[in-house]
Amino acid sequence: MMDGGTFVFHDLAPGEESFRDAVIAGLSARDKSLPCKFFYDAAGSALFEEICRVPEYYLTRTEIAILEAHAGAIARRIGAGARLIELGSGASVKVRILLGALDAPAAYVPVDISRDHLREAAAQLAGDFPDLPVIAICADYTRPFALPALPGGGKPVGFFPGSTIGNFEPDGVVEFLAHCGRLLGPGGELIVGADLKKDPAVLDAAYNDKAGFNAAFNLNLLARINRELDGDFDLAQFRHRAAYNPAAGRVELYVESLAEQTARVAGTVFRFAAGELIHTENSYKYTVAEFRALAARAGFRAVDAWTDRGELFCVHYLQRG
Repeated sequence: MMDGGTFVFHDLAPGEESFRDAVIAGLSARDKSLPCKFFYDAAGSALFEEICRVPEYYLTRTEIAILEAHAGAIARRIGAGARLIELGSGASVKVRILLGALDAPAAYVPVDISRDHLREAAAQLAGDFPDLPVIAICADYTRPFALPALPGGGKPVGFFPGSTIGNFEPDGVVEFLAHCGRLLGPGGELIVGADLKKDPAVLDAAYNDKAGFNAAFNLNLLARINRELDGDFDLAQFRHRAAYNPAAGRVELYVESLAEQTARVAGTVFRFAAGELIHTENSYKYTVAEFRALAARAGFRAVDAWTDRGELFCVHYLQRG
């Protein structure tokens, strides 16, 4: 018990991909790349919080506004006594909107790979919702894992906000949603945030904010390599690039080398041509129909969808068939 709330922590000891191995492999490839999951060290997480505050970056505030505006309708869809399972829970900020609207939820199950951050966030939420059992699970939510026995007999409902689904390739979206379906079981339901296709100028501004936080966030990957892997990247000789690819329906993020140069990482020297790109992230944008088609391939049917007035973002409600 903690501050009157039930809090249980399950550590499934997820194996994290080595940062060193991922960097060496990515920079050794013909088309250089770095995995976007490594954006979020302490410095990167702080920079992303700043991105969420700039006026150009609509995603976070728009999704929060949708959840606030439609919390009652979403709660009615979910029904009483549900067990809410959040994948990649982070600080458990957006889920508080739903928990405040739900009718007697039986449990909240945050799942995240970041052990210390998960423990802290789950403990705080348990204190703020003293009547709600909080069962935290430290696991890689993208890979198979088993849910522990959960209190109550209500239906399981997954929650995956934040447009993270856009970082998967389309076939990867299908694989991930199918994985969610297996985790939730027959009849399981899933709430997913997904960014919508829109004017490329809006996307360009969102990923190239005037204050430069997107650029600092992207270049922090190189700074992290310098800090943690004895790297010697000269950040002044690289720049952030983000552009919408309409044919692929995605924003593509790169770090571009501004000169012919070398950089050492963990004792290995890498060469960069002037103009050479290091791919760091894709962020796919989907129409409502496109996303529903991917969900259908994964065995889910569309139940409902909520968008903002400007049709910038969508919160999808799916049910496993």
